[in-house]
Amino acid sequence: MRIPDEIRAQLAVKFAVLFPHLDERQRRLMMAAEARVLGHGTVRAVARAASVSETTVRRGVFELEAGEAPLGRVRRPGGGRKRVADLDPELRPALLALVEPDERGDPMSPLRWTVKSTRSLARELGQSGHKVSADTVADLLREEGFSLQANAKGVQIFNPWLSARYVVGLVWVGWKSNGPCCQPS
Repeated sequence: MRIPDEIRAQLAVKFAVLFPHLDERQRRLMMAAEARVLGHGTVRAVARAASVSETTVRRGVFELEAGEAPLGRVRRPGGGRKRVADLDPELRPALLALVEPDERGDPMSPLRWTVKSTRSLARELGQSGHKVSADTVADLLREEGFSLQANAKGVQIFNPWLSARYVVGLVWVGWKSNGPCCQPS
């Protein structure tokens, strides 16, 4: 069946407006519904209006006809990329071997931490042949019971600008009061 250019243009506008708000399955089902409404032989016209493959529209038609319940998710269970720790079984032992010499915390306490950053651990793991990101290292450490919060107690950061400002303030006060410029502390 031939679809008039006017209807094809209307479909293209509708798809352009709605597609950014839909996931891939919803887009397939919408295109399939349009092809069904327009009648037999319109899969090609709908695919051209949506700038997708005819196979995509056909798959949507099959999904509509199957009458499956909504999945509640975009991909089927098991879809997507596998975790690096699952693909590389030697990653976790290598990470723990790197962390163990610098591990901190009471051995009897469940709270453990390391002095190495997740970035430096990821870099060292990369050098030993395990391609992993700092975020993945952080996830693995959390799974092993490590706390990733650094202990900031007693850490002071030297700021030369604040020190110079303090000294200039002392000089100014001393000059205004005709007293000593700087008092020893």
